[in-house]
Amino acid sequence: MDADRDKDIAIVGGGPAGLAAAEVLAGAGWPVTVYDRMPSVGRKLLIAGRGGLNLTHSEPLADFLARYHPAHPSLLAAIEAFPPQALRAWCEGLGQATFVGSSGRVFPKSFKASPLLRAWLARLDASGVRIQTRHRLVGLEPEALSFASPDGPLVVRPRAALLALGGASWPRLGSDGAWVPLLTEEGIAVAPLKPANVGFAVAWSAHFSGRFAGEPLKRIAARIGAVTARGEAVATADGLEGGVIYALSRPIREAIERDGAAELILDLRPDLEAGALAARLARTRPGESLSTRLRKAAGLGPVAAGLLREAHANALPTEAGALSAAIKAAPLRLRAAAPIARAISTAGGVAFAGLDDRFMLRARPGTFVAGEMLDWEAPTGGYLLQAAFAVGRAAADGMIDWLRTRN
Repeated sequence: MDADRDKDIAIVGGGPAGLAAAEVLAGAGWPVTVYDRMPSVGRKLLIAGRGGLNLTHSEPLADFLARYHPAHPSLLAAIEAFPPQALRAWCEGLGQATFVGSSGRVFPKSFKASPLLRAWLARLDASGVRIQTRHRLVGLEPEALSFASPDGPLVVRPRAALLALGGASWPRLGSDGAWVPLLTEEGIAVAPLKPANVGFAVAWSAHFSGRFAGEPLKRIAARIGAVTARGEAVATADGLEGGVIYALSRPIREAIERDGAAELILDLRPDLEAGALAARLARTRPGESLSTRLRKAAGLGPVAAGLLREAHANALPTEAGALSAAIKAAPLRLRAAAPIARAISTAGGVAFAGLDDRFMLRARPGTFVAGEMLDWEAPTGGYLLQAAFAVGRAAADGMIDWLRTRN
């Protein structure tokens, strides 16, 4: 079946980037249809908000922009045009006030994604945006898009199209990376999709894995090379994940790709200088066990003490200075990233070299790309959503500019 929608703009993907673009286009008076393969749109946004929707971050913009890699000028310009303050104002315009948490992260006061998404979809509906769910993109024809739909094959010939299909993380929510061969067959360069903000495998002993899987490691620091991060982690049955690991996932992944493994150095008491920790460890009673010293003097909980033993192959020194040094620099060998389906986000994607400064594919005039499909990555903390919103809006502006030159 063919659908003659020559006056429509087609947006493929109903995540934050696609919906943000739809809002800008509809606001400028363009008819828009959003196609999404899932039964409803915004599913990954809802999952992201399950523990509290972290929309963006309040740190200075220069520091904020430094979180992105590669730091392509088009990406940074999009965020500068729609910075964190603008995203907060947009939320408040939907009746969803925001606040800054103690970490500098920005959340809706409701702390949930669902009220925001409902208000947003109501605004889009009122502006005339049509949403077609259960439509999977299966082909790119000359000036046309092919979908598998509930009613059978569908070909649309839009005035312009935006691809905002996400990466390959959380495939059950819609972003499965199935678009990669569709683009590469068209000669469009796509950097390999890789897991980002992801956990890594560690060869724990059976004792550690069985006893501590699922246990949190709080207030630790981690270092790989010259890059450091502070936060929390969680021991899993086969490795380590959590915020401090996600913050270092790119250099860890790159080290594994280069060397076959990565050495991560953990500081289990970053709040104490080595000398102060050694002094505490020296003030122990005669006959006191090492386990008691680690618990009372060093303040290590069971999982931290267990990890310390794993890191040093159960060969811990007893002298206070040496033990302090072992606690402050516990080496872990990370062997592989968890599968991309378990990652929070995706690295790699459509190369910026294949786009013009309007986010339009040079090889396919009239087709634009936005969001996590593009070759960039960032840590958790609000940076992912901020870029998705900003680039979706920037691509919409680029589409409007291109369409006006066609009239």
